[in-house]
Amino acid sequence: MTTPPAPRLRSHRPAWAGRNYTLLTAAAVVTGLGNAGALIAAAFAVLEAGGDGGDVGLVAAARTLPLVVFLLIGGALADRLPRHRVMVAANSLNCVSQAAFAVLVLSGEARLWQMAVLSALGGTGQAFFSPAAEGMLLSSVTRQQAARAFALFRMGMNGAQIGGAALGGALIAVVGPGWVLAVDAAAFAVAGALRSLLDVSAVPRREPGGGMVRDLREGWREVVGRPWLWSIVVQFAVVNAVVGAAESVFGPLVAEDHLGGARPWGFALAAFGAGTVLGGLLMVRWRPRRLLLAGSLSVLPLSLPSAALAVPVPVPALVTVMFLVGVSIEVFGVSWMTALHQEIPEDKLSRVSAYDWFGSVAMVPLATALTGPAEEAFGRTASLWGCSALILALTLAVLTVPDVRRLRRSETTPVAEGGPAAEDTAPKPVSPR
Repeated sequence: MTTPPAPRLRSHRPAWAGRNYTLLTAAAVVTGLGNAGALIAAAFAVLEAGGDGGDVGLVAAARTLPLVVFLLIGGALADRLPRHRVMVAANSLNCVSQAAFAVLVLSGEARLWQMAVLSALGGTGQAFFSPAAEGMLLSSVTRQQAARAFALFRMGMNGAQIGGAALGGALIAVVGPGWVLAVDAAAFAVAGALRSLLDVSAVPRREPGGGMVRDLREGWREVVGRPWLWSIVVQFAVVNAVVGAAESVFGPLVAEDHLGGARPWGFALAAFGAGTVLGGLLMVRWRPRRLLLAGSLSVLPLSLPSAALAVPVPVPALVTVMFLVGVSIEVFGVSWMTALHQEIPEDKLSRVSAYDWFGSVAMVPLATALTGPAEEAFGRTASLWGCSALILALTLAVLTVPDVRRLRRSETTPVAEGGPAAEDTAPKPVSPR
C-alpha cells in the first residue's frame, strides 16, 4: 500500500518576498524593537549616573560623530566585500557595545566617559551597517514589486520602533535602563544571526577595485551625475537638520510652556509614528508614475510642525498635523527607495546609499547646537517660522529640477539578489545619465 505524500504547508509569504527580503525585514523589526527602547534607556542611564541634560546630549553626540565620520568608508567597504558579512560584523560590534553598556549600568559603576565611548562604538557599527543594509535590501526584490516591498519593510520597521519605544519606556520604569540595554544587545545578536543566513549565491562577483579612494570617487560620480539625486540629498541635509532641531529642542520647550508638558508632545510624536504606518499601507497600493514628483510634493507638509509650534496651535491640531506628516514622509521614503532601486547599478548601491546617509545626518548635530543661539538672537517663534520657511524654500527649489519632475517608474524587472527565480527577472539596465 502506497503512503500518500504529506500535504505541503502553504506559505503565508507573498511569492515575490524571497528569502533575503524576509530575513532582512525580520531582522529590521527585531533591531527596531530593541533600539527604540535603548535610545530612551541610554538617556535615563546618564541621568541615573548623576548627569544632567548636557551630559545626555554629550552621549548622544558621541554616537552621531563616528556615524558621520565612517559612513562613506562603510559604503565603499560594503560594495567591496559581501554585504551580509559587513552587516553581521556591525551587528556583532553593536551587540558587544550594548552588552558592555548594560553591565556598567546594572553594576552602578557607569562613568560618563565610558558611556560616551560605548555610544561611539554603537555609532561606528551603524556607520558600517546602514549602507550595506540598504544596498542588500534594494537588491533583494524585483523592480516590479519594489515599491510594495519597500512600503511593507518600512511599515514593519516603523511599527517596531513605535512598539519598542512604548515597551522600552515601560520597562525602564519597572526594571531600570540597564535591562533595556541588555535586551537591545540580545536583539542585535538575534538580528545578526538572521542576517548570517542571507543567501548570496546569486550575487555577482565583485571585480577587484583600485582602492578605497577610487571606490569613493566612483560613488561620488554616481551621485553628482544625477541631478535628481544630488539635489534631493542636499535638500535633506538641511531639511533633516532643521526638522531634527525643531522636534528635539523647540518641540519639548513649546510643549512645556504652552501645551501642558511632556504628555501632549508624546501624543504628537505617537501620532507621527501612526501616520508612518498608514503611509506605508497607502504606498503598498499606490504606485505613482512620476516617482520623485510625488515624493517631493509630499515633503512640503514637513514645514507644518514648525509652523504649528510657532503659533502654537492646540494639542488636537498639533496631533493631526504630526499624523499627516507621518503619512506624507512615507510617500517620500518609498518613492525615494524605489528610484534608487531603479536607477543605481547594483554594484554601487551601498556607496550611493552612504552619500545619501551622510547628507541626511551630517548637519543634524550642528543644527541642534545652533538652536539655543538662534532662539537668543531671533526668538523662539521667529526661529520656528524660519525652520518652516527653509523647508518650503528648499522643497520648491528641488521641484524646479527637471529630472525630479520627469523621472518615471519603470516596470522592467532587474535581477534580484537572492530574490525570485532567475526566469522571472531581467538584467538591470545602467542609467545613461
